Amino acid sequence: MQNTKLLLTSFTFVGLLALAGCSFPGVYKIDIQQGNVVTQDMIDQLRPGMTRRQVRFIMGNPLLTDTFHADRWDYLYSLQPGGGERQQERISVIFNPNDQLVSLSGDFMPGVSRDDAILGKDTDTTVNDPAQNVEQPKPETPAKPGSLLDQIQKDVDGVETVPVPTPEPLDTSPQ
Repeated sequence: MQNTKLLLTSFTFVGLLALAGCSFPGVYKIDIQQGNVVTQDMIDQLRPGMTRRQVRFIMGNPLLTDTFHADRWDYLYSLQPGGGERQQERISVIFNPNDQLVSLSGDFMPGVSRDDAILGKDTDTTVNDPAQNVEQPKPETPAKPGSLLDQIQKDVDGVETVPVPTPEPLDTSPQ
């Protein structure tokens, strides 16, 4: 009788120790987000010729700025749902020497919305000949006076370019 109690107690103890090392199902694991959140709406707002300041206003500060490639900003975003696979998205924004937006590369492209594809909206992605597809530019509606957009436009229009001073050459004549 006493051996049975001792054996039952020891089996219970060993079983509890074995379960302590396992992860229990249903334990909450947090989602881990890192980097800049970039959405398709942000990418759709970018236009060629935008200044660095305008791109920073839309996209936020870049996660990576390479000292060897000062004309490229990299935005990285990773999400690891609790206990799931890690998903990573990347977008690179490239500027010309005049600090104007030239191109984008990465996981997002202008006009291709993942949300529309998920929701089942019309996602006709056929490529037409650019010579045949001549679109009339839509007139932009001016911002309301006193609004934030009006103030931003005034700030952008009021920016004056300042030429970089060139140093005078050193006097190389012997003294």
